[in-house]
Order: sequence, then structure tokens, then C-alpha cells
Amino acid sequence: MAPRAYWKGYLKLSLVSCPIALFPASSASERVSFNRINKKTGNRLKQQMVDGESGEVVDKEDIGRGYEYAKGQYLTVEDEELEKIKIESTHTIEIDSFVPRAEIDDRYLDSPYYISPTDQVGQEAYSVIRDAMREKKMVGLGRVVISRREHVVMLEPFDKGLLATTLRYQYEVRDHKEYFEDIPDLKLPVEMKKLAAHILETKADHFEPTKFEDHYEKALVELLRMKQAGKPVQVVGEEVPAPRVINLMDALRASIKAGERKPAATSTGVRRPAKKKTAR
Repeated sequence: MAPRAYWKGYLKLSLVSCPIALFPASSASERVSFNRINKKTGNRLKQQMVDGESGEVVDKEDIGRGYEYAKGQYLTVEDEELEKIKIESTHTIEIDSFVPRAEIDDRYLDSPYYISPTDQVGQEAYSVIRDAMREKKMVGLGRVVISRREHVVMLEPFDKGLLATTLRYQYEVRDHKEYFEDIPDLKLPVEMKKLAAHILETKADHFEPTKFEDHYEKALVELLRMKQAGKPVQVVGEEVPAPRVINLMDALRASIKAGERKPAATSTGVRRPAKKKTAR
């Protein structure tokens, strides 16, 4: 079954446009997740909205949204009123400018989406925009409304299609200076830097996501597998003691020796417990 589009609209560059759809490029649904349950009955708990003053449960039809303009004073806003906000980026991603990818600070990157054309008529315009960015080695910047919020979005060629990444606004990114201001400017010994560089060279590799394993997720699956089999839960994994602070030069030399004799790690596959189908 084809994936369900998260957003549908148009991609526009000057007078060139084509119908497109956005699809989330990442997902957390494969992670092991837990439900809140009643430990006495084993039944799943349901959340209820409660009035902050009276403590009474509020019916669904009485739940609204409000903006707190003063302490305890709220301005009620209805869904129909929000629908009256009509801006172009609600249904159209218009590319406003093109910039070198290297100029975009990675701290601003938020959520990735795949963009694909929704019909054959728009494929040519879609391909023209994609190939122009690829040839110029530039990324496009536009705006899109997702979940009633307007986001700046970065567009870049990806395989045969386009990858769109929503960007954080400047006010959402914390300034780094206060976190690094106490770090002194040290003049490091040449030998120390050479040892560190050697360690980096011995560990030089290429980025391959398949090499990275979620060790906590793996241990969690093993724990659930034991419980599912009716076995007593044992300690899963091994807690590594905190490293001792030793002479830095000795630590660098020891790291090089350890890297020379350390064998390649072998992967031990652990099957996930079968997921129960929810009743419809």
C-alpha cells in the first residue's frame, strides 16, 4: 500500500509549479513503546481532561483552546477562526531563494520529509527544479504550513526526488557562547596532538547508518523476550564503570595500543517480541 501523504499542495519556482505531496522521512514507530496500565487489574489507563480549578472531568465537546494574555485570563480561539488564516504557504511551497548548503547551520535542521510529484503532468516541472539545484549545487529555501504552523523549509535533490527539511527559527536556537565561555584557549603540546591525530586516523571510516545499533533498544527487547517466555528477568547488558581520570599523554598512548589489539566486534541478533494485533 502506498504511503499516506502528510501534506499536499504545490511546489512553485517563479512561474513554474507542480502538484506535490510531503511524506515524513523518519519514524519512531518501530521503537518499543509502553502504555500506562493499572497494576492491580492490568487494564490500560485512559487520560481525561480535568478542570484546573474545579477538578471535574471536562467533556470532549467542551474542550477548546485559549491564549493566556494575562495571569489566569484566556482568549478563546475557535478552530473555525484559525481556518480563516489564509496564507500562500498553506497550500504552496514557493522557493524564495537559493543558498549554498554549507551556509545552513546544522542546529537549524528540524524534521525531514520526502517530496514527490502527485501526477505525471507535473513530473517535468518537478524534475527541472530538482536538476537545476543539483547542477548549481544549491538548496532552495521556502515556507510551508504544517500542523497550523509556518515553517521555513530547505529543499535539496535526493536520489530521484527532493528532500525537504523544516528549519528552526532563530529564536528557537540557543546561543552557544554561554555554554563554551568557560573553556580556556590552551596551547597543546605537539606530541599530544600527533597522538590524538593518529587515533583519529586509525578510526577513520565512512558514515553507514546500518553500523549503528541502539544498545538500549536491543537490551529492552531482550528483557521483554525473557518476560514473554515466562523466565525471571536477569540483568541485561553490563554497566561500564566510570573511566578513571589519568594522565592525558598516558591515556592517548594506551588508546593507540588498545586500538591495535582490539578485535572486530561481532553482532548478536536478538529477535523482537511479536507485536499483538489491536482489535478494530
